[in-house]
Amino acid sequence: MLTRALGGHGQCLDRRIGELDILNTELTAWQNATNTDQRQVNWQFTTHDARTKLRHLYPKN
Repeated sequence: MLTRALGGHGQCLDRRIGELDILNTELTAWQNATNTDQRQVNWQFTTHDARTKLRHLYPKN
């Protein structure tokens, strides 16, 4: 049996799915609904703040 959490949005299945085809169908439907909602990333800091905090990841020019 397969279980699948639909991560990132606090969504999860309340049941087990026993067949891969059913899982793929449900994931496709969820993906289409998510894309239709045009969910976006809610960045918690600016690009400048990210570059300051993560300066080891950004090469110096």
